[in-house]
Amino acid sequence: MTKSELIQKLAERNPHLYMRDVEKIVDTIFEEITKALVVGDRVELRGFGAFSVKEREARTGRNPRTGESVEVDAKRLPFFKTGKALRERLNGGVSDGDDNEF
Repeated sequence: MTKSELIQKLAERNPHLYMRDVEKIVDTIFEEITKALVVGDRVELRGFGAFSVKEREARTGRNPRTGESVEVDAKRLPFFKTGKALRERLNGGVSDGDDNEF
């Protein structure tokens, strides 16, 4: 599903709202999640999941083409962990237990 498809579905379910208002609501939600992640906060949407930021240390990597060592800078990456209710819906009502178990 794309952002425009999400906006369309929300507008269809809420005919009392103008399309531009639905679009503004979706944009605001995404912008607030982004702002929170930029400052290092965690965003939790109960029943759906949690967004957080993972820090990756600088390291020495290898260029696969030449085999040459290269320095890889430290970076911050977005991370999403599904909530229990979403996991259960995806698995037909059966929870697979703790996410840390492999």
